[in-house]
Amino acid sequence: MPTPTLDAFQVIADPSRRRMLMLLCDDRMTINNLADNFDMSRPAVSKHIKILHTAGFIGIEDVGRERYCTLKKDGFEELQRWLTYFDAFWASKLKKLESLLNNKLPN
Repeated sequence: MPTPTLDAFQVIADPSRRRMLMLLCDDRMTINNLADNFDMSRPAVSKHIKILHTAGFIGIEDVGRERYCTLKKDGFEELQRWLTYFDAFWASKLKKLESLLNNKLPN
């Protein structure tokens, strides 16, 4: 059964996946080492990892019999674009408010 495509916000909406991303900030981890941090079955961990991988948040590298997960920036770039848009939106609104207040205040 194919994994449904999720947008970046749906991917990070799950607390377990957010925690996996945080754990991978320090260094790459094997899937088994990553799974040791969660109270869920290995298949459930694998499903979360597949979602993170498909969405571009992590890469998976086979080294011998181990599979290592590392952070990738692709998934984060979608989040950053969205946040950057709203940063600019609010900066513009605040600049307009500042201008309006400066024009209304006595000199």
